[in-house]
Amino acid sequence: MVLLLITSFLLISSQFASVQRVTYQFFVEELEKGNVEYVKFEGRTGSGRFKDPPLAPKVVNRDGNLETPKNKDGGAATLDKQFQVIVPELKEPDELYRKLDRKNVQWDYQEPTDMSPLLIVASYLLPILLLIFLWMMFRRTRDQIMGGGFLSGFTKSPAKRYEKDNEPITFKDVAGLESVKADLQEIVDFLKEPEKFQRLGGRVPKGVLLNGPPGTGKTLLARAVAGEAGVPFFTVNGSEFIQMFVGVGASRVRDLFQKAKEAGASIIFIDEIDAVGRQRGAGLGGGHDEREQTLNQILSEMDGFTRSDATIVIAATNRPDVLDPALLRPGRFDRHITVDRPTLKGRIEMFKVHVRDVPLADDVDVKRLAEGSIGLTGADIRNLVNEAALWATRNDKNKVYMEDFEYARDKVLMGAKREEVLVGEEKEKTAYHEAGHALLAWLCPGADKVHKVTVVPRGRALGVTQTVPEEDRMNISENELHDRLAFIMGGRAAEKLIYNELSAGAENDLERATGLARRMVTKWGMSERLGPVSYKLSDEDPFLGREMHQQRQFSEHTMQIIDDEVARILHDSSDRAFKILSENRDKLDAMAQALVEQEELNEKEITDIIGPSVHHEKAKKNGEGADESSDSYAEDSVGISSDS
Repeated sequence: MVLLLITSFLLISSQFASVQRVTYQFFVEELEKGNVEYVKFEGRTGSGRFKDPPLAPKVVNRDGNLETPKNKDGGAATLDKQFQVIVPELKEPDELYRKLDRKNVQWDYQEPTDMSPLLIVASYLLPILLLIFLWMMFRRTRDQIMGGGFLSGFTKSPAKRYEKDNEPITFKDVAGLESVKADLQEIVDFLKEPEKFQRLGGRVPKGVLLNGPPGTGKTLLARAVAGEAGVPFFTVNGSEFIQMFVGVGASRVRDLFQKAKEAGASIIFIDEIDAVGRQRGAGLGGGHDEREQTLNQILSEMDGFTRSDATIVIAATNRPDVLDPALLRPGRFDRHITVDRPTLKGRIEMFKVHVRDVPLADDVDVKRLAEGSIGLTGADIRNLVNEAALWATRNDKNKVYMEDFEYARDKVLMGAKREEVLVGEEKEKTAYHEAGHALLAWLCPGADKVHKVTVVPRGRALGVTQTVPEEDRMNISENELHDRLAFIMGGRAAEKLIYNELSAGAENDLERATGLARRMVTKWGMSERLGPVSYKLSDEDPFLGREMHQQRQFSEHTMQIIDDEVARILHDSSDRAFKILSENRDKLDAMAQALVEQEELNEKEITDIIGPSVHHEKAKKNGEGADESSDSYAEDSVGISSDS
């Protein structure tokens, strides 16, 4: 800033001092000599240029005589070519201009501008003020990025601190995760009474890793642990450690752990820890990669905890498979807790929590909502309730009815309705495509039961067949997988049966079927040719980690067999779907015709058209009792088959 001011001062000084002023008499003398090249008059002030540097005018010496000034070398002093002259009041001003013309001098004249001295000063100060303003804006922006100081704030932790008095969250606010809360209760007890555990030499885990799908409540659980224990809670996202400057991430980690230790008993929560905790040694970025330095500092800080430190680190991720093994060893994140999708009981409790502030109509059945939302997470349920409330408000209702929840569920699972409407042949083809899906699900016991079929365009799909499991599942058999493949291939088979040609609408169906068949062959050992062997494909881990330095562990010949087996399973499923639809052509036609006329069919309406499904018959034999287990096996529980 000082250099900026000095430069501006010198610039102004040079502008004032760069043009020398001569007397009018001296100017006229040089004009008579023909030494004036050009001159420009602004009122009575003239600025111009001499052809050659003139000798300096004579001055009076100490003796009272006139003499020419000398320069440093002893020669006669000369003036600069640039000059300025003030023209006195002349009786005949035009005589000066005629003389300039006679001497062939280029000259110009313009009226003087009434510019006050204040404006003159302002014209020079304005650039300086602009530079000062830009400098201040630069400093302010830099301070915001770096946290307030030049470098000290830049290396401080961006973690947010929540105290027990600020909107405390407890386990009562976390619905449906009873087993997870029971596992975390031990952490709460330790934070409340650490001496009790240390008395017999026990050591509570330094780190707890919460893993599970997005939206299952991992962050909420961590805050609930802090709220139950009544200790400070530091939360930070893994990506916030990393910056463009090397070493900043490690400095922020040190600052975070130092703050936590100073607070006494506390909890550090690192969300999305896979952003900094991915496996090292992938050959990317070298040994001094910023992410690796940050990870090394986290490991070092966790190793630095003493027995008396009552700070516990809780981390969350939905990709535990990509974490560095050093993070997961005993002494660091040695307690792993899976936060999975909620069971039926958990979903009921979650719905009760999220509808507490929503005025419900008498026809709303929370249990029925939970039964129809298998596979949804807590975040999905909250979004569903919010969509239902918004839809009811849009329709000027005073309460939220069951039909509003049905609309919201369809919007969340199948996408919002599009404005365009299918007509003519395209509508009929879409109806047969969706009827093929629905009929296969209706007749195959291993497929999920049909909830709704529509030929109203939703999202990117022209039609949608929505299926839901009858109960929560933990496992699935080979026969059930073949039934699911037949269901997925049902739309394509219906097009081939009715029109004897195929369309591009089955693109998504083929992607899903191919992925499922490939997992059957490579992961679940459901191929007689290959047997009970697991094959890891190189494209299964898209992250830049351990796969980069691992070669495929099987030959090209085995890869060819895998492709052949996948193709065989898909062909068999397609042929089976075609056969079932051929044998039930009357039901297919009836359902497709109803879809063309009504555009949307639910389970009850389909039953009225083609009779009860195999799921209904099975439920009759089992006494209508639906067992409750846990989550679906590894796929999304709510099935959507679309004609895109």
